[in-house]
Amino acid sequence: MNADTLYSIGDLARRTGLTVKTIRFYSDQGIVPPADRTPAGYRRYGPEAAARLDLVRTLRDLGLDLATIRRIVNREVPLARVAAVHAEALRAQIRTLRRRQAVLAAVARRGSTPEEMEFMHELAGLTQAERHHLITDFLDAVLTCGHPGTSALAGIRVSLTPEPPDDPEPELIEAWIELAELSRDPEFRADMRRTAELHAADRATGGVPRPDAAALVRDAVGPVLAAGVDPAAAAAVVAEVCSRYAREQACDDGPELRARLLERLETVRDPRRDRYMELLATVNGWPAPVPLTPALTWFVEALRARPYGPGAAAAL
Repeated sequence: MNADTLYSIGDLARRTGLTVKTIRFYSDQGIVPPADRTPAGYRRYGPEAAARLDLVRTLRDLGLDLATIRRIVNREVPLARVAAVHAEALRAQIRTLRRRQAVLAAVARRGSTPEEMEFMHELAGLTQAERHHLITDFLDAVLTCGHPGTSALAGIRVSLTPEPPDDPEPELIEAWIELAELSRDPEFRADMRRTAELHAADRATGGVPRPDAAALVRDAVGPVLAAGVDPAAAAAVVAEVCSRYAREQACDDGPELRARLLERLETVRDPRRDRYMELLATVNGWPAPVPLTPALTWFVEALRARPYGPGAAAAL
């Protein structure tokens, strides 16, 4: 080999920007071996050494270990295969970092205790099978009420089921953590179960699909609530909702029906239900739902002022 085509380790350092010590280390590891040595024993490198060192630096920046780099530059293993393995490893690391970021953000936002942080970390790290089991347990506890109208709850089950993506963004992980916490809250479970029981009871009447009480109120109250109407001046709205609810239930409007309607609305208007639906929409990528609680609260106040129904004033 012509000596003019060979470089000393100092020349190679100047050409690549690496230190002499680094090049000597790579050379000793068999990653960039010298092409020759001078009579005095000094290493000499061929023109390809600079390109080889550039590749080594790139692979190191990408996080590959020296043993793997040596196998790549010596063509013992295809670069594409190594790249695929490391890309998958990085994806796993990114998922872990996102989960940690979400937990820490939630801890900072809530001012959580160490115990709460540990619990959130556990929820964030659940596998897909574990998430499915948690939600299935919640929905079974809430929607299996043994009522004749329980079959009407099948569609509701789908509408209450979160399906977080395999690689969610931090804000989705935060939403999942809070949603999972809600699903394990005994009080929330009891309220949701009672809501399901009342809904199933209403749907069992006549066996024909019909809007539930909350939907009737939502549709009737939305416009007047937006207009700022006082519940005390809502006689017409109360009469309209109660009349329609009575038709759906195949009975007359009166104190008994209004007491039943009030019971259902009081149960459904738990603001935690609205929060569950909001979190569910975030996790599943659905449009944000319109909260029910404001309309239900407005109507409950109006209904409490009119508990007797048509003809009550004349009877008095």
